[in-house]
Amino acid sequence: MPMDKKQLDELILQLENHVECWKQFNHYIALARTKKFTEDDENQFLEIKSVLTQGLELIMSSIESGAPGREEIYNLISAAPSIRYLSELQENSLRAIENNWHKVFLAWQSILGQMKVQQQKAGGGGFFSSLFGKKKKK
Repeated sequence: MPMDKKQLDELILQLENHVECWKQFNHYIALARTKKFTEDDENQFLEIKSVLTQGLELIMSSIESGAPGREEIYNLISAAPSIRYLSELQENSLRAIENNWHKVFLAWQSILGQMKVQQQKAGGGGFFSSLFGKKKKK
């Protein structure tokens, strides 16, 4: 069943927030590589993983298909139990996690782009109007 404009706008906002959390998740992977992180970083990493997991369920309940697989995402989040754990991994294992993160990130970007096309078709403006601003009526 097609979404109305308000539902689509809300889903796009949820997905944009989810993508931002994915960026933060990657920040913590990079932080693990430096081996310079604090207990506060660990706590924030755990919080990001919680937000990602909860957001995933909200988004998956609204998207019919095309999204990255739930199992793929859970496997990625599970492979990173803490920054300390990541910091102790061999370089090739850490790169594999980064590679999986990148695949999921690109899949979310693709879904977001598709949603913005739907938004634009529904008269919501979407990407280009938000990027360049709507034309003002005289």
